Amino acid sequence: VQLQASGGGSVQAGGSLRLSCVVSGRPFSRYAMGWFRQAPGKEREFVAAIDSNGLRKDYADPVKGRFTISRDNAKSTVYLQMYSLKPEDTAVYYCASGIGGGLSRRYAFWGQGTLVTVSS
Repeated sequence: VQLQASGGGSVQAGGSLRLSCVVSGRPFSRYAMGWFRQAPGKEREFVAAIDSNGLRKDYADPVKGRFTISRDNAKSTVYLQMYSLKPEDTAVYYCASGIGGGLSRRYAFWGQGTLVTVSS
C-alpha cells in the first residue's frame, strides 16, 4: 500500500494551497481518509477526515471554514483544499487511510508527508 502526498509549498498568510494524496495497493473507495499535520516541536494532530463515499466530513476546530476535504474515488485521490492560510498552519501534512475519525490509531496506512510553510 502506498500513499503519495503532494501539493505542499510555501505561501504567504492568506494564501491557498491544495494538497493531494494518491492511494495505491488498496481498494480506495472502501476506506475513510484523513489528513493530519505535525508542526515543528509539536505532536501530530488531526486536521480533517472524510468517509468512504464522501458523505461525512469532519474537521478540527482550527481549520473549520478554511479547509475542505474531498475525494475522487475514480482517481483514488483525496484532497485538502486550504484557504486563508495562517502561519500556525505551517506543518508537515500527512494523509492516511483507515476507518475514519480524528484519532490517528484509526488509520492503518500513512503517506510520507508534504511540507506546508506559511509566512506572515
